[in-house]
Amino acid sequence: MQIHVVRRGDSLYQLSQRYGVTVNEIAAANGLDDSNVLVVGQSLIIPTEAGSHRVAPGETLWSIAQRYGVTIQELASANRLTNPALINPGQTLIIPQAAKPVIEVNAYTERFGSEGVAIVEDIGEYLTYLSPFSYRVRADGTFTDLDDSAVINAAYSQRVAPMMVITNFENGTFSSDIAHAVLADPSAQERLIANIVATMRQKGYQALNVDFEYIRPADRELYNVFLQRLVDGLHPQNYLVSTCLAPKISAAQTGTLYEAHDYPAHGRIVDFVVLMTYEWGWSGGPPRAVAPLNEVVKVLNYAVSVIPTEKIVMGMPLYGYDWTLPYVQGAKWAPTVGPKAAVERANRFGATIRYDEEGQSPYYNYYDQEGREHIVWFEDARSVQAKFNIVKSYNLRGVSYWVLGVEFPQNWYVLNANFTIKKLV
Repeated sequence: MQIHVVRRGDSLYQLSQRYGVTVNEIAAANGLDDSNVLVVGQSLIIPTEAGSHRVAPGETLWSIAQRYGVTIQELASANRLTNPALINPGQTLIIPQAAKPVIEVNAYTERFGSEGVAIVEDIGEYLTYLSPFSYRVRADGTFTDLDDSAVINAAYSQRVAPMMVITNFENGTFSSDIAHAVLADPSAQERLIANIVATMRQKGYQALNVDFEYIRPADRELYNVFLQRLVDGLHPQNYLVSTCLAPKISAAQTGTLYEAHDYPAHGRIVDFVVLMTYEWGWSGGPPRAVAPLNEVVKVLNYAVSVIPTEKIVMGMPLYGYDWTLPYVQGAKWAPTVGPKAAVERANRFGATIRYDEEGQSPYYNYYDQEGREHIVWFEDARSVQAKFNIVKSYNLRGVSYWVLGVEFPQNWYVLNANFTIKKLV
């Protein structure tokens, strides 16, 4: 594939002629409902098997490498370039076609019943794990149930391994009190582990994901001991155990979200970790990219220093937010917007999509019918390709998506173009 950024005057017909593919192929790869509508700055997947590239004015080796998902070094080597800065318009470059790395892909879902089944059947081929969210743990070691049988059956039909998720979530937030009650009570832990094993057997789960957040810093060692007990109880049953980790950039990072998440201990104890590398831009906070790559890399740099790379799964968002300006702390929170819907909204309000090079994320401003200014940060083919390049360069275990239920057809196409998805079923 290639990624084309729409310029003023572009049409799908012109692009189809330029790249030698059909209008329908471009529309299908990008999930375009109306092939006549393009937005300036919009990124489009061009589904070609590219072996060469003709340099256009203004292009650099870096931008061409980003487009094809290869490194500058690989491009320079394939074309015997002694000075990668010296390429000229009209020059033809060979694009190296490396074997696709094999990774694991997880996705969380809060959609159940027929809606959840339809989603899994649509994108299940791209998943290793499906994680229904979530079994909510109580202080006594019991937990709430989920009506997840239908999505689990759908997962198996797509050769996707269901992963059970337990949380300390209660009344719309993560409860430090529930986490403490369980972590400080060995009998509650025994009850919880027994309940987990019984549920996994009954429902066909193959892995467990522990998403305990806002644990009191004083409970850090208790949490590590609990995780070891979990592993000791589940490994003999051939179940995998994973955890979610807050996005830390150092061992000394302070705050209730971070301090009890012991990166080295998790890396030693569990089978893999999911880094929650998103929500820099969040619904109740000031506008910014949800997962700016420059911030994600800071987390990865710390993570790979204390956790084996083959145990690290990088979190990725499938959504963006639409903030009303000016931002006022404590005012109405920004609503979620899916990437496909974000582009459609840009078209409706005549916006031009821009791209933040530092965070590798698209955004745009617009004025609504009432004259209020908005800013939208979201994801597109460019931003996910940039993240996949990082996954490759760090040789990570895989990626994990929060959360299924918004339309982002580009993501799955780009994922499939970059990787071979490992299947455990």
